[in-house]
Amino acid sequence: MKKRDMILMAGILALTLIWWGAARFFLPDDYQKIRITVDGTVLGEYSLLEEQEIAIGKTNICRIENKKAKMISANCPDKLCMKQKAVDASGGTIVCLPNKVVIEAVESEGHSLNGLDAVS
Repeated sequence: MKKRDMILMAGILALTLIWWGAARFFLPDDYQKIRITVDGTVLGEYSLLEEQEIAIGKTNICRIENKKAKMISANCPDKLCMKQKAVDASGGTIVCLPNKVVIEAVESEGHSLNGLDAVS
């Protein structure tokens, strides 16, 4: 490899890191809330910005902490919902099949899943 090739690769890498940093820190997160449903019925919507614990009936407990929602307690036999990745501003879903509980990220106002503005 020539010296110019190395300079070109370093420049491309630097521009990529700058673009990623700008996108990561300056663009707003799409999801600021979670929606909890039990057996298809909406229990409520909760802000990821407010730290709290939410009792989901007598079966599960969800904790919102550090802008992430995580299932911290469940009475189901396998407890797979407690091992799932936390829901955060980038999205996600937690499902507890035995208890029919779903925790999912909800779009912020004015955003849609496909990147187009929502039409009222």
